[in-house]
Amino acid sequence: MSIHPLPPPKEPTGLGRLPLARWFLFTGAVATVAFVAGAVVVMLMIARTRALRPRPDVAEQLGQLNAALIVLFSVLLACGVGLTVIVRYAVLKPIDQLTEQVRTVAAGDFDHALHVDRPAELAELSSHVDAMRGRIVSAWRVASDQAEELRRSNGELEQFAYVASHDLQEPLRKVASFTQMLEQRYGPQLDGRARQYIHYAVDGAKRMQLLINDLLDFSRVGRVTGEKTVTDSGAALDRALDNLSAVLEDTGATVTRDELPQVRGNRTQLTQLFQNLIENAVKFRSEEPPRVHVAARRRGEVWEFACSDNGIGVEPRYADRIFLIFQRLHPRDVYPGTGIGLALCRKIVEYHGGQLWLDDTGPGGGATFRWTLPAAADGGSTHGEAGDGDG
Repeated sequence: MSIHPLPPPKEPTGLGRLPLARWFLFTGAVATVAFVAGAVVVMLMIARTRALRPRPDVAEQLGQLNAALIVLFSVLLACGVGLTVIVRYAVLKPIDQLTEQVRTVAAGDFDHALHVDRPAELAELSSHVDAMRGRIVSAWRVASDQAEELRRSNGELEQFAYVASHDLQEPLRKVASFTQMLEQRYGPQLDGRARQYIHYAVDGAKRMQLLINDLLDFSRVGRVTGEKTVTDSGAALDRALDNLSAVLEDTGATVTRDELPQVRGNRTQLTQLFQNLIENAVKFRSEEPPRVHVAARRRGEVWEFACSDNGIGVEPRYADRIFLIFQRLHPRDVYPGTGIGLALCRKIVEYHGGQLWLDDTGPGGGATFRWTLPAAADGGSTHGEAGDGDG
């Protein structure tokens, strides 16, 4: 298996920049010079002592000492040569082999095994490293298979979305239209209960169409038109207000905002985020005309947005439940909807790497939703404070 190579290793610092072989060569050279110098000094001392013509017994002892020193120096020389051979073939050569194997793996060939036979410590180390390599490769293959399965599943989901947006909605449109035609043609012959049944059928078909459209929007987040660029959040809010112009005008809603920044995100999804939150604020309004305010403030590497309203608010115990799909706090006949809007908002925000939560309701009532979005590189702002806007 060959995948992307690993990044280059960090450069060593200080004395660690010298390879291990050079340290052994340097130490061996110093030891050899010291050994030769010691042997020369001892031989000179023995020669000077003999030049003094010592007594015969002393001369004999000097001869034995000379022989012992020669034997000792020979043994030391043999040990030095043996140590050099051992270090070369038992330490340096296995280290070179393991280094070359590691470089091969780091270059992208992650199926290349890591193994040396000696010394015992290095063999154990290579065995552990190779076991970790095997686990990583196995996990990568599993992740690769899962990614492939996910791509296949996404392809099937996109195909389902296409079918749902065309083939599934066509029968619903026919049910609604033909049921309405039935009421128009045979209306005088139907009693009140029959008309009520027809109303239930039409209303159910329309709600099913709305539910399918919301599910399609929910499934498209992060898959369709999911490119993230530097986006003007103020412009996204403008588009959302244009889409809601009729609703805002009918309800007499007032939307104000602070200066909104540029963020990194998807323009279409951010527009949908603003649209869902403002529409939610208008839907759950109190007896007073709806007032919505959108604000933003910088918090480190992210912008924290807030959408506040003067509506009926949300009890704190439902702060998590309202973001679950298909979860409703009110009857459908009181507040229509599919129960997907806030779940879709949270999915959009999380896709952008942020968080969405319900802030504690203030003493004035209403609800405040806060969310974070990654700041653009320049972190600039483009929109000044807006006045009252009703679309």
